Order: sequence, then structure tokens, then C-alpha cells
Amino acid sequence: MNTRESSIISMKDIAVSYDGEQVLSGFNLDIHDGEFVTLLGPSGCGKTTVLRTIGGFIKPDGGEVFFYGKNITALPPHKREVNTIFQKYALFPHLNVYDNIAFGMRLKGKKESEVKRTVHEMLSMVNLTGYAHRGVGQLSGGQQQRVAMARALANEPKVLLLDEPLSALDLKLRKDMQVELKKLQQQTGITFVFVTHDQEEALSMSDRVVVMDGGVIQQIGSPTDIYNEPRNAFVADFIGESNILDGVMVKDYEVKFAGHVFQCLDKGFGQNSPVDVVIRPEDIDVVEADSTHITGQVTNVTFKGVHYEIIVDVAGFKWMIQSTDYREVGDRIGLSLTPDDIHVMAKSEYSGMFGDYSTFSDEMEEDMAASEEAEEVTDENEF
Repeated sequence: MNTRESSIISMKDIAVSYDGEQVLSGFNLDIHDGEFVTLLGPSGCGKTTVLRTIGGFIKPDGGEVFFYGKNITALPPHKREVNTIFQKYALFPHLNVYDNIAFGMRLKGKKESEVKRTVHEMLSMVNLTGYAHRGVGQLSGGQQQRVAMARALANEPKVLLLDEPLSALDLKLRKDMQVELKKLQQQTGITFVFVTHDQEEALSMSDRVVVMDGGVIQQIGSPTDIYNEPRNAFVADFIGESNILDGVMVKDYEVKFAGHVFQCLDKGFGQNSPVDVVIRPEDIDVVEADSTHITGQVTNVTFKGVHYEIIVDVAGFKWMIQSTDYREVGDRIGLSLTPDDIHVMAKSEYSGMFGDYSTFSDEMEEDMAASEEAEEVTDENEF
């Protein structure tokens, strides 16, 4: 089967550069009809460039974009069966809710009776019945977001592009809107392409997640696959918390790390091959320290409501454990693992960059280093 014909959107060998800097090169992606796809990655990874290329706001330097198998690379945005919801919503401040939603339909010359019926259908769909004559300035962030959704859906697009539309909302409202967006996508059957850097958002809403870094797709899969079977250290670290250790695949189903040999479910790496080993914090059981287990000293304990987040120093490598069992700072504990808890990955360019919880972020590490330097300068000046 021809991939371009079986996909609603197909991007083939796309190249995009800004000011001489290559953002995408040889980029390929197929999006299927009726699915909720999320482009996930850190700032600057190219996900918004992908979205804007689909929408027609960026003309690629090379490659082609297909819509149901038809080449639309040169087609301007208003001629594509695609609507975009931006971060700022782009509502018209001088128009009320009704006229904002009606705007696109009137532009297409639809009869006013049809416009009226559709506007009220959309308001009902986004739970804003009764808000038709309100000014958009009177609405909360979540309500404005829903008006933007209604306006986009009123134009009956085949594809809806969403560029971090929830980023300006507070946490509780954001979670509510995640549920609403997924419900709307299922109700309408429209293909949603959603951009975010928030992994929880991606996991909770998507049929498929496209994890990106440096303009390159690192992994595509269902939220479950991406979480349970990360392809490399970048994906493992970006999707949830992960302890990522250097290991050696002794043989099929047997891996050595942290000074111990463990049974695992992985194979095909070759005998005595260097590998990366991923252990999720919630999969580790805390036991008494003894020679049969990995052992370490508790250096930090944070209460998270449902569980404790425990940092454990194992021979200089800091592990994170999420456990309902409380342990004191200074306690020596054992870490118990089953074959199911261990995921083995091939070494990659990201090996050694992630997975040690000495500090939670590079930014924090830099801030601490800068503070120490400032203190040293102050001490020198005092003398």
C-alpha cells in the first residue's frame, strides 16, 4: 500500500533552515486519518517547524507535503483543509464570541442560517452555550481556548493543528482542557496534530507520540510503547523519570550493571556488548541492604503525597526511587528488581548524558556553580 495514499498527511524528505541554520533535514512523517498525534520535544527541537510546514506557514527548502496523496507543498494556508490554533488563540478582541466563531464561515460565503446553526452547535460542543454575546475580553483563559477550538471546528477542517494551546493556562485548568480536547477529537473524528514540550500532556491525550530532538525523530509510538520501551537515553529521560545506567549485556536475557548480574527480558545485543539500562523509579522495591541486592545510602527524601521520592547514592551514582515506604536520610537500603523492571537499550549519542539524579537539571547545576563562584569573589573582597 502506498503510504502517501493511506495517510492524511505525509511529509517526505522535508528540509527547512532559518538564517542558514538547518532545522529539519530529510524529515519524514506520516499522519493517519482520525488520529491524535503529538509532536513532543524540548524547545528548539523542530516540532513547531513541522506543524507550520503542515499548515503552509513555512515553505520548505526541499521535500514535499502530501494531503491524501496530493502534493500541497506550494498551496497557501487558506487553501489547505487545515486549521491552526496558536498559543495566543488569535481571537478578534472587537468581536463577541458568536462573531468570532462565525468569522471563517462568513468568509467562505455560507448562509447566515447555516452560520447560526453551526455556531450554536459548536458552543454546545465546547460547553459554552449562553456565551454567544459575551466579549472575548470577559472570558477566562480556558473559555477563550474553547472559543478558539469552536471557531476552528466550525470550518470543518480535515486536520486541526494545535501549537501549545494549553501553555498559558494554570495547572488545574490545563488538566481539565486535556480531557476536553481528547473528548472533542473523539467526538469529531478530526485528525489532531498537537505540539507540546510537556510529556504528561502527550501521554494523557495521544494515540501516537512523535518524540523529537535536534530536528530528528527519536521515536514514534503509542504512549505506552514510548514509556515502557524507550529507544534511547534521550527518550527515556524525556518521557518520565528514569535511572539510566551503563551496563553490559552478558548474553541474551542477562545484563550486568551496578556490580550485579540480573535476568532481563531483552536479547539480540550480542555477547558482552555495552548497553544503557533503564530502571523507572516506581519499579524499584526498597528492601534491607545485603550482598544480594544493589545497596546505597539515602541522601534526600521528598514527600509527594502518594509516595516518597527517595534519592539514593549507589557508589557515587544517584538513583531516584518512588516508594510508599519512608526511609530516613542516611539509611542504608537495598534495591530489589525483577526482570520486568529492567529495560535494555543500545548505546547512542545520548549515552551518559541522562539518568543520574545528582542534580535534577543542568540549569540548577549551573546556578549552584555560579552561586559558589560569587561567594568566593565576596570572600576574597572581604580580605
